[in-house]
Amino acid sequence: MTAQSLRIALVGNPNCGKTALFNRLTGSRQKVANYAGVTVERKEGRFAAPSGRHIQVLDLPGAYSLAATSPDEAVTRDVCLGRFEGEARPDLLVCVVDATNLRLHLRFVLELQRLGLPMVLALNMCDAAERRGIRIDVAKLQAGLGLPVVQTVAVRRGGAEALVKQLDGQLPPLPAPLPEGSDLHAEVSRLLSAAVSVPERTARIDDAIDRVVLHPVFGLALLAVLMFTIFQAVFSWAAPLMDSIDAGAAWLGAAAGEAMPEGLLKSLLVDGIIAGLGGVIIFLPQILILFLFILLLEESGYLPRAAFLLDRMMVGAGLTGRSFIPLLSSFACAIPGIMAARTIQDPRDRLATILVAPLMTCSARLPVYALLIAAFIPQQDVGIFNLQGLVLFALYAAGILSALVVAYVMKWTRRDHSEHSLLLELPSYRLPNPADIAIGLWERAGIFLKRVGTIILALTILLWFLSTFPAPPPGATGAAIDYSLAGTIGKWMQPLFDPIGFNWQICIALIPGLAAREVAVGALATVYALSATGEDPSGSLIPIIADQWTLATALSLLAWYVYAPQCLATLATIRREGGGWRTVGIAAGYLFGLAYLASLVTYQVTLALTGG
Repeated sequence: MTAQSLRIALVGNPNCGKTALFNRLTGSRQKVANYAGVTVERKEGRFAAPSGRHIQVLDLPGAYSLAATSPDEAVTRDVCLGRFEGEARPDLLVCVVDATNLRLHLRFVLELQRLGLPMVLALNMCDAAERRGIRIDVAKLQAGLGLPVVQTVAVRRGGAEALVKQLDGQLPPLPAPLPEGSDLHAEVSRLLSAAVSVPERTARIDDAIDRVVLHPVFGLALLAVLMFTIFQAVFSWAAPLMDSIDAGAAWLGAAAGEAMPEGLLKSLLVDGIIAGLGGVIIFLPQILILFLFILLLEESGYLPRAAFLLDRMMVGAGLTGRSFIPLLSSFACAIPGIMAARTIQDPRDRLATILVAPLMTCSARLPVYALLIAAFIPQQDVGIFNLQGLVLFALYAAGILSALVVAYVMKWTRRDHSEHSLLLELPSYRLPNPADIAIGLWERAGIFLKRVGTIILALTILLWFLSTFPAPPPGATGAAIDYSLAGTIGKWMQPLFDPIGFNWQICIALIPGLAAREVAVGALATVYALSATGEDPSGSLIPIIADQWTLATALSLLAWYVYAPQCLATLATIRREGGGWRTVGIAAGYLFGLAYLASLVTYQVTLALTGG
């Protein structure tokens, strides 16, 4: 280190706001990679302090202890000790703690004091602590720990100014560590008694809620009701917005068709881009409603309690309560869910979680489910419930139950499995911040629309090209797509998928669906638009498939997407997190086998019951 440079590491428990503080300090001046030899993510950024000092910031993975029980914790420990090859030891540690949960976070701070590095304590989320009536005497806490303490609010503009000012001065002296063998819990209690005042009312309210939420019967019933409500809302709340988007896409397609002369450009715009992208964007409201509930549960402090509640059941199935949050994350997308499995200590449990995460119904499947349910399931009430919502809930439940069955089978085929007691942070309950929820939904909408404007647009144009060329021969009477490359490929694939009821149009849609699940809907819209022989090929996809498909085919395709092998990005993540191509082969093989078997049984049974 020179007077004009400083290398710091942000370190702390998971969920302390460490990464938000990293983003606040470094902004866009950051890079993300993986540590050499491991799959743990490495984030490094930089910024200039007011004096001109250049500060490099390393965001270390969250850890509960230096006695590492996961790959993330091992990296954090080794970097702090200076023994991670290729990574320089930090000049200073910034220990980030959640001001609303110091009882848990201070224990790790006391461990870090034994490392012999200068330290600063960043008391994060001070605004949340103040709102809840928690009073922290910073001077007494600083004196008790023997290191500088600064207050931060990482999510607020200017919320890191006190930390930047501290980093811009002289390095603090080395802290005096506790003697080896000291009781860390007793020392944390001493610090809290001297410097922190928590309203008794807050603790009483948390305990009263937990008596219901964590009850082995009432708690599970509440969780089931919550999940059921989510899937009902996905259909009931989204319908008006979806109708508006559908009407807008139909109007745009008709207007473009009337304004443009016949030709390839009109076909590309109307049959390819508008029909394809319009068939995907319509499902944005449903995806945002799903994420709204996930964000509310996360912000309220409920998710760790659900993991604790389900631990016994998940252990019986060969998983662990720690698998709950990665699997719940997989409802949004399997990629972050698989990456979140890094926090699971036991390698066998971690691998099992990675392999069953794709069975969770990710948001990319939702457009396919919504399309088929809207086309083939009547819009009617069953008692107080919506029938379409009931079918959607059944599809999600099928994925969850299948994951438990697969994990149970894995349990009996694995050796050297060790049980780990579940230790989870149970944060205090809090009312979700509307601004944070809005930001989360805005980011999710941006991610979805970016996919629509990049991956899905590119695949839609590619599919239009394959469905348009070569042109039909002179005198041809069928649709142009019948003579195209896509039509040829679809008909070549059809014999394999005939037993499960898939026509050649569905076979075509399965191919771009490997890049992104939601592309399958846009692909179907493009294929059927180009299959039309009338003057208006850009009609809504729902009535088209409702008229041309049998119920058996629709249910078979629903069953396929419960299990279908994941998108290529997910398989790449499985390779990186699961240790190689063998894991990818196992995942893709068993998912394809389950998908084909489920579709075969569904199709044949439905044919038998409906008489074809």
